[in-house]
Amino acid sequence: MKLGFIAMSGVRAHNKELTDLGLTLPGFVERNKVIASLPSLGLLTLAGMTPDNFDVTYLEVPDVQALDGLPGSFDAVAISSFSAQIKEAYRLADLYRGVGTKVILGGLHVSAMPNEAMAHADSVVIGEGEPVWPTLLSDLRAGRLASMYDARNISFDLAQSPMPAFQLLDIDTYNRLTVQTQRGCPWRCDFCASSRTISRTHKLKPVERVIAEIRRIKEIWPRPFIEFADDNSFVNKIQAKKLLLELAQEDIKWFTETDVSVANDPELLDLMRESGCAQVLIGFESPSALTLNGMEQRANWKAKQLAEYQSAIAQIQDHGITVNGCFILGLDGAGINAFDDVWQFVHNSGLYEVQITVLTPFPGTPLYDRLRVEGRLLQEQAWELCTLFDVNFRPTHMSVAELESGFRDLAEKLYSEDITKERRRRFHRRWRSLRGVHQTGGKSGT
Repeated sequence: MKLGFIAMSGVRAHNKELTDLGLTLPGFVERNKVIASLPSLGLLTLAGMTPDNFDVTYLEVPDVQALDGLPGSFDAVAISSFSAQIKEAYRLADLYRGVGTKVILGGLHVSAMPNEAMAHADSVVIGEGEPVWPTLLSDLRAGRLASMYDARNISFDLAQSPMPAFQLLDIDTYNRLTVQTQRGCPWRCDFCASSRTISRTHKLKPVERVIAEIRRIKEIWPRPFIEFADDNSFVNKIQAKKLLLELAQEDIKWFTETDVSVANDPELLDLMRESGCAQVLIGFESPSALTLNGMEQRANWKAKQLAEYQSAIAQIQDHGITVNGCFILGLDGAGINAFDDVWQFVHNSGLYEVQITVLTPFPGTPLYDRLRVEGRLLQEQAWELCTLFDVNFRPTHMSVAELESGFRDLAEKLYSEDITKERRRRFHRRWRSLRGVHQTGGKSGT
């Protein structure tokens, strides 16, 4: 049986002004292009646990409308997509069903909107795919495919995680590959879908399984760049240090997402640098206490860290690890002064890199539900606007037009060639002056 794993890729802004801006300011879409070009780790994981009696292929489709016919001929296809491209995924699914191919849909969006997805699929997978995939494949072969495989109430231990099928990739088309060390995040921000829709608990993958995946990647790419596909890699500091000690033996460079708490642990920062950490992405979200308050539904943790944001950035970058600071525009309580606040914070903090996005109501999040109840969504189910750049809600303290223009103007300033180069020069000058101190254990290297 021929089974195709198809990932939708190539997310892009719908706002033409922003798209045009991205053409002249490459830094504006740099991080999002990286995200869009990453292979689908979820699909590769399912492919890795598919028995050898299936003929398996992995494909990426950036634009369904540009296709000249179907991208491949299969008995069945498993399709996964970002929300922003889910309607294209549905179109592709309908085309496959039109020629008699069985279609299986899964991923974050499908898990949030399973009934919607079922109109375009023979079967949908809700939640983690691993615990239901063997049953689904058995049913597929037997011709009794169920309409839904729901893993939300099935406990899956990452100690049993299968090896992703990295060998299916054309490795020359990627500048980084993903490995997951854990699932979920304890902070549960109201705009975040990933730690709610797939895994409702925070759980860790054993270090030896993480290292095994990296070594499998090294069989096809001797010195890879790895992106850890985690919501928050260093929540568990004890586990993190065990992993970093092992990573230091692997001769790789890597990137991950984390929170500012890493700045409070010099030993952890040393291990991160020594194990090949090139950059961490940290969601600061806002430099304003007013807009941070209430963002998290448990501990309001980020609001409590605000006073330490700038010193945390300095601590991390003084260890030779660049910080990509993320900010969300349009948060409740933020007025038009928010754009200047972010601009000043980025300048004063010395951030190496910055990512700005628009508050985005993704399906399955408390944010989407709240904005819908409040009547603040501009269009319900306009998933194509879930790009992180397009506005699909009414802000509380500015107009939609002010949010769009303020975002565009801020992007133009932050991502100009001169400003981008200056941020990077500041980091490199500072790091050169400190490198000798780190190499001699705190004594001057001059």
